[in-house]
Amino acid sequence: MTDVSIHIRNLRSAPRMNVLRPLEFFLAGLILFLVSQGLLGPLLADTPDPEGADILRVMWLPVYALTIGWMVITPARTLEVLWRTPLILTLSILCFVSFMWSVDAGLTQRRGFALVMTTLFGLLLASRFNWRELITLFAVVFVVLGVMSAVMSLAFPGIAVHHDIHVGAWKGIWWEKNTLGAMMAFGTTAALAASVCQPRHKMIWWGLAAFQAGLVLMSTSKTALLALMLALAGIAAIHLIRRGFGFSSLILIGGGLVVFIVVLMFSIAPVAILEALGRDATLTGRTDIWLVLADQIQARPWTGYGYGAFWDGVYGPAYWVRQRTQWPVPTAHNGWLEIALGIGLPGIILMAMSLLISIVRAAGRLFRGPEVFWALIFLILVALISISESNLLQRNAITWVLFVATAARLALPRRYDDVSVR
Repeated sequence: MTDVSIHIRNLRSAPRMNVLRPLEFFLAGLILFLVSQGLLGPLLADTPDPEGADILRVMWLPVYALTIGWMVITPARTLEVLWRTPLILTLSILCFVSFMWSVDAGLTQRRGFALVMTTLFGLLLASRFNWRELITLFAVVFVVLGVMSAVMSLAFPGIAVHHDIHVGAWKGIWWEKNTLGAMMAFGTTAALAASVCQPRHKMIWWGLAAFQAGLVLMSTSKTALLALMLALAGIAAIHLIRRGFGFSSLILIGGGLVVFIVVLMFSIAPVAILEALGRDATLTGRTDIWLVLADQIQARPWTGYGYGAFWDGVYGPAYWVRQRTQWPVPTAHNGWLEIALGIGLPGIILMAMSLLISIVRAAGRLFRGPEVFWALIFLILVALISISESNLLQRNAITWVLFVATAARLALPRRYDDVSVR
């Protein structure tokens, strides 16, 4: 065989790195920006409602069409990812079919479809990008969001800084400070994970991580600050664990002891601890909401009220919650209660299983690969934030996209860890 023919054969068998690949990254990053619900929502809607303006509903249609078309061009990998994520798919489908018993069938059908498409986009990311590409993509998107938030807060403080409540707290390109804090905690984690994926550029990523950590502080969100501290401690612990088994045992035992002490202290004197942390014993009124919602969940424990339907309507089921709490409660401020209100206890069980299985899979990669620095820490942060925020099973939301993409990538065989579809 001639040298020319060998060269041609190698070209044909090599990955097709063409102009379409950068376009894939750009489109994926653009959609991640849209599902972050930053900038466009606060500018176009009056309230923190992703459907608050007609344009915010219409703009998702081309995104859904692109997602379907994108998945169709790689059917083999798409089917494999779908096959390996049965719990996540079941959850999404359950949300959609809950229109059959929803208090507002049309609303649930529309929002359930949006959730299914959001889930499919997360699965698409897992099928199109390997771990290094995926983590870098996430990190770049969060850096862009962080820069935009900093510019908005400095240049347009009337829009991007709180003035009525939480005076002086930055909210950036979102509606309120807690969202900025949570996004930048995720961004810090992604940047530090990217530094492991790209060690030659680690100083740049460390600087970007520090920048985003600073935005967490500017948000004054205590939940986000706790998440940031946990992320930094977790990433440091993973580095230490990889230095040797004996030392890792010490870290794991020490970490377990700290968790035990914290739980014990909260059990003995929760009010004193919360007050010492600067929080009221009701978690800024959250526990009052949770107590009222418990009664609503007991009324329909196995079906819920239909996905996305509980809080809509002037005289819907949320009416009684608002009457008893004497303020216009917008959400459950708890991811698990939100699921129970939408699709009942089966939804909670499926979500808990999905989260637990993903965490176990991520923990199984403690001693191999860079993905654990993102996957394990991110999943733990999602679990933490879900206690005080409605961050699970959210349609057109970046947290759900990241969860699905991370869980699906963990579900794929290890032989795909450094392989992407081109």
